[in-house]
Parts: sequence; structure tokens; C-alpha cells
Amino acid sequence: MQITWLGHGTFEFHLPSGQVILMDPWTDGNPAYPKGHRIDRVDTIAVTHGHYDHIHDAVPLAAKFKPEVVGIFETCSWLDGKGVKNTRAMNKGGSQKAGDATFTMTHAVHSCGILDDGKIVYGGEAAGYVLRFADGRSMYFAGDTNVFTDMQLIEQLYHPELAFLPIGDLYTMSPHEAALACRLLKCAKVIPMHFGTFPPLTGRPEQLSKLVAGSGTTIWELEPGKTVEW
Repeated sequence: MQITWLGHGTFEFHLPSGQVILMDPWTDGNPAYPKGHRIDRVDTIAVTHGHYDHIHDAVPLAAKFKPEVVGIFETCSWLDGKGVKNTRAMNKGGSQKAGDATFTMTHAVHSCGILDDGKIVYGGEAAGYVLRFADGRSMYFAGDTNVFTDMQLIEQLYHPELAFLPIGDLYTMSPHEAALACRLLKCAKVIPMHFGTFPPLTGRPEQLSKLVAGSGTTIWELEPGKTVEW
């Protein structure tokens, strides 16, 4: 499986089957989006919540590629109203298969208002996902969240080997809280996200690495636009 960080909270997953999954698409206006990167195929879009920096390009990309779009019920209803086809609404604790991946929606501690024509509309709640694959591996994509004790239930239920955690502070947890999240999740590897895009997002991977030293979790820092294999 290939993983490409597209800056902020946006990721592109290429599965061995050829399926392309795009998480929290924000490309247009994303200052961390890698210059020259092209999105040539999207089979599945998954949205964790309705803030612009996670959903901004879901509508145009859905119009272009006609993917299945996974999200919480209320956010999918909003996307339906914007002309998005093939929405796959769900809620926390539920699971559904999209292509070769099974998505299970988890809790997240965050808000979910959608900016629509200058007004904030209700988008349900923020969420995360556990993605399970045909080879038996699973990953946890936290979206925007603070640490919460039920992360230990995610570990007990799904045993994710890889987690994507926000560390920027201000709008999500900082490395201090993310270090506890690492201990609750017991993942072999954690990829930090949602940091450095704007000056107030001050958390850095090296801070998290120091805080989890000796815990058995490796902090896997990615570079926007550089594809890695997992």
C-alpha cells in the first residue's frame, strides 16, 4: 500500500488492487499541498468532518471522479445537497465496505460545523475511521481530535498497526496529548498530521518522538508529496 501525505490532514492511499482512497480532501488553497502533485484517480473519498480544511475539495473531486464518498450522515446529506453522487452515509460504531477497504467510524473530540454561504450549518459530529484491508492489517485515521480514553477501546477492538494523529495544537491535540494517544493505541507506527500548515499549529513530530521514546511506538514523519510504502 502506498501512502502520500498531501499536506495538513489530506492523504492519498493507493491500494494494491489499484483503488485510490482520498482522506479529508483539501487541495485548492492548502499551503502545504505539494506543488506539481496531480490527482489522477479517486475511487473513494472519506471525510472526517465538515470544516473547510477537510472537506473543501470533496465536491469538485466527487464531480470529476465519481467516487464513493464516506462520511457521517449529516455531512453526507449536505454533500447530497451540493450535487455529490454516491454518498455512503454512516455513523459511529458502524462499518461498511468501500472497494477493498472496510471503514469503521470512530469517535473524535472536535466540532463539525460546515461553512456554507457565509453561515455555519450543522454537519453532525466529527469522527475518525479504522480502515481494515484484505491482508488483515488495519490503520486508524483520527481526523481532528483531542486524546480521549476510548482510544484504548479502538486498540482492543481493531488493533491498528498504524495511526494518523493530529499534533498541531490549538485546533487539535498537541504532542503532549498525542503522546498519551500513542500509549493508548499501542500502534507500531504513528504518522503525525495537521501541523505546520499555519503558524499557530506549533506541534512538531520531533517533540512527539521525544515524548514516546521507549514506548514501542515509532513516529513516522512524512514529507508532503513523497510517497512511502506500508
